[in-house]
Amino acid sequence: MEFQELADILRGAYEAAPEGEKVVRIVLFGIEYAEELGIFSPNRVARAADIPPSYYTEINRRRSLAKYVELKKAGETLQ
Repeated sequence: MEFQELADILRGAYEAAPEGEKVVRIVLFGIEYAEELGIFSPNRVARAADIPPSYYTEINRRRSLAKYVELKKAGETLQ
């Protein structure tokens, strides 16, 4: 996956989130794309996605958490 594609997925997930679920989408992104975020800096991806800086740490935390959790609906993506 290319860097810009990952940033676009994050931006799309954030913008498409219903009111009150933006944090949930950020958390899911960090878990679902943990492998890619190991290649590309989560902060750099978040800046490129133009999301609020307050979410940068959330993405990084969830990336670290990903090895301990499994998404309930495997196979579905945030796109």
